[in-house]
Amino acid sequence: MPMSLLNRPWLTTTLRLVQLYLHPSRDEVYEHCVNLALDAPRRARILDKRPGSSRRDVFREMHTPMYRSTVYARVDAAIHKAAYDKVLVALERVLAKQQSAADETEWPWQAVCTLTVTTSFIVFAVWGLPTLVSVFLIAALLIFILFWTGTAVWFNLRYCLIAGLLTLPRAAARAELGYRAVVWGRTLHDDGVIPVMDARIRNLMGDDPDSLFVPQGTSTGLRAPRAPGFVVPTEAMAQLQRKLSHLDEGTIAVCGPRGVGKSTLLENAANQAHFGFVVQAPATYAPHDFLVSLSVRLCQEYMQHEDYPAPEFARLSPFHRLLQSARRRITALARWSSFALPAAALLILGTSSVVRALYDQYKKSATDSANSAVFAAQDWLREVWDGKAVVTAVLVIVAGIAWWISRHDPWVLRFLGRIWSSFGATLGVLLALASLATAFFDPQIRQLMRHIHSDTFMLTGVLLAGWFYAWTSSKTPQVRRVRLDIGYRTIHASDVCRVLAAGLGTYLVYTLVRTPSTYALLADADNPFRLAGLVTGVLLARAAGWRPRPAKPQLITRCESHLYRLQTIQTTTNTLTNGTAQIMSLGGSHATSISTIPPNFPALVEDFRSLLAGIAETLARRGQRVLIGIDEVDRLGSDAQALAFLAEIKAILGVRHVYYLISVAEDVGAAFVRRGLPHRDVTDSSLDDIIHVDACTLEEAKTILDKRSEDHTAHTVLLAHSLSGGLLRDLLRYGLQIEEIQAKTRTHELAHIARELILEELSETLAGFRTLLGKQQWTYNTSGILSDLRMLCGHLKTSECECTDGPLRQALGEFAHQPAAALPVSADIADGARQLIDEATAYSFFSLTLLEILTAPGLDRRSHEAKAEGSYGELPRLAEARLELTISPHSARTLITRIRKAWSLNDSPSIDIAGSHRRLTPCPLHRSDTFGRRRTGQAPPN
Repeated sequence: MPMSLLNRPWLTTTLRLVQLYLHPSRDEVYEHCVNLALDAPRRARILDKRPGSSRRDVFREMHTPMYRSTVYARVDAAIHKAAYDKVLVALERVLAKQQSAADETEWPWQAVCTLTVTTSFIVFAVWGLPTLVSVFLIAALLIFILFWTGTAVWFNLRYCLIAGLLTLPRAAARAELGYRAVVWGRTLHDDGVIPVMDARIRNLMGDDPDSLFVPQGTSTGLRAPRAPGFVVPTEAMAQLQRKLSHLDEGTIAVCGPRGVGKSTLLENAANQAHFGFVVQAPATYAPHDFLVSLSVRLCQEYMQHEDYPAPEFARLSPFHRLLQSARRRITALARWSSFALPAAALLILGTSSVVRALYDQYKKSATDSANSAVFAAQDWLREVWDGKAVVTAVLVIVAGIAWWISRHDPWVLRFLGRIWSSFGATLGVLLALASLATAFFDPQIRQLMRHIHSDTFMLTGVLLAGWFYAWTSSKTPQVRRVRLDIGYRTIHASDVCRVLAAGLGTYLVYTLVRTPSTYALLADADNPFRLAGLVTGVLLARAAGWRPRPAKPQLITRCESHLYRLQTIQTTTNTLTNGTAQIMSLGGSHATSISTIPPNFPALVEDFRSLLAGIAETLARRGQRVLIGIDEVDRLGSDAQALAFLAEIKAILGVRHVYYLISVAEDVGAAFVRRGLPHRDVTDSSLDDIIHVDACTLEEAKTILDKRSEDHTAHTVLLAHSLSGGLLRDLLRYGLQIEEIQAKTRTHELAHIARELILEELSETLAGFRTLLGKQQWTYNTSGILSDLRMLCGHLKTSECECTDGPLRQALGEFAHQPAAALPVSADIADGARQLIDEATAYSFFSLTLLEILTAPGLDRRSHEAKAEGSYGELPRLAEARLELTISPHSARTLITRIRKAWSLNDSPSIDIAGSHRRLTPCPLHRSDTFGRRRTGQAPPN
């Protein structure tokens, strides 16, 4: 990777703006806007992919008078254009006045003005400001004499000075024009050039510009389907949020076909909840094992939510664990000591003189006060002991009883802690401020401050403000997110701010120390006392804010105990041996072993519900939502197994303040919606509501693929949506397959990509049907369909390009138009085989329809014509036909027939082979022309 900043898009845009500032004329601004629009990756990658649509062609078209006028007409009413024109006129007037003055003089006015300025600067630098003022007065006197005499020198000098003075308004107008050119250029680029250029590019590309697919390798969301950050809001998500907002708790089933996005819906809901997670239902479920896994996950997630580590059940011996714990503590202590000990040593060294002075000053008075207090306490204790202070003795007895009673509620310590928290910080702040305030009332410091120069004050203020701004900026989240990648190195803005703060702080200290006037202030004898008071006050304020670590909550302790019980088997052994040491030994031995028993299913259910209810109640008091998702229930097999699974786990549902989301198959959803009819099952009492997740529409598919990839066009989205039927999992898979086929064939046209993808899917599907049909019973008379299927699979494998698609399309049309009922020997075919044949022919019929619709030229024109024929000509009907294949091949064939009629496709196996080969783009393998005639001497496109 080259270590160059020129590869950065933001830097390229900045350079373009600088060019607009340096070249602000109208024609240059327009040309820069056109170049900037052409250099945009979204346009640059599609240029020159079709004849007549190169960068040069677009650039030439955009500079024709017609399209230039169109661009200006789109932004003619913009306020930035009026400001730009106003400044441009003002600059032209200044230039005209300056040129007029230059034409009046016979001298080179640039040389005269340059000589005048250079001489003035030299005089000021060498002799100072007073001498420069004197020179100006003498020059004014000479100019007045020349004016009085009216010589030619005065005439030429006058117009040279006028032209030179006009340089200032000229420079100001030029700077403002550059700024207005940048603002106006951005408006012209965004609102004028881009819309006109995009329309012109689409026109130059010919028919179906959206059929051009040019990927640029930005499909991260397709390569990682489960990666976070690519979720697109759908109607199912909005419906789920509405149901959750109207329920305090409950169990909601999420049903839909496999691959429609139920897992994504559950994961998104869990992420939006304050406390939520998703667990996977096992394929071969055991309710006890599933509940154990769910309980462990609940405990771990809650402990993580409360910032407590989950207990680790290590396999190491206690001695090794002790060594590891000691090593961690020693490492932490060593790191702490490496900072604490030097800091303490430096602090003690700096304040030692202050402490000794205070000790010498207050030693005698402090000792006398302490002795007096000790003697008074001794006298008081002696009076109580001797019985001379009866009332005091009674109060002492009451205080002792109250202290013992308060052992379960230490209100005294809590009261003292509150007093310290309330007044300790205030006391520390007052002490720190008082220590600093003594410097302002010190006469000696006030006297020294009068000798500090104003430049020193200004420099100190600037350095202090810069240090404070750099240091605070390094702590802000906005600065921490900014970084610059240069080659293999990454520079973070927060590190730059910290280095800048360190440099400014160091230079500030160096300036204060090296300046004699500020050094005298720092050398004041009372400064150590002030600094000691400041440090003491800060420490008191910090100590007042200290809180002891709170005790571990009861729920966390319950979670730890639950994890120990579920994940470990505890064994305790007690041995007792007694005897008498005589010549003959006589004694006995007794051993007792106790081990825990794993909880049975009822006890596990009760513990889980109790723990979950406690967690939910605690979080509900904070206004937080608890959500548990159970995914992949539809993976259990049949609907009977899924219903049996719901019946087993029904006992854990219905917990207060807890939402359950369970993904189920469509069969289970159908059983729930029939509640109240003469049909009752476990769903009637287990589920509170149900959400049907439908396949995504064509518009939602476009949004999803745009979110995950910047490459797909409307036509490639149509291809992926039609093949997937709108199922999210298949939509992402086909979106990635489109990119793989483009990389393999190195073609950019939808017709070629769609052909490869459709035939590849058809080949794999028919191969699977042929394997299933091979398991059926066949006779000589009924095996003809297998021969047709074998020939069709052979054509699919040997067909390389559109040039050789004639036999393939003929065989595909004949196979697709003959369902099992139309076969001459259909009565002799078994029911299972007949069903497979109907499904295979219906899918072939669907593939043939997609092939004829998406590979023929003029897709946009034909789609409008088909839509005018009725609702069956709309593009989303193709995905509906694909979904209908999962319901019944017969209803799907009826729907496909109506779609073909709307698109004016042949409804018989005798298709127009010659017409199917006509295309607007050349064959990627043989480079054949529009009518299939092969071109020679041309390499495949890149």
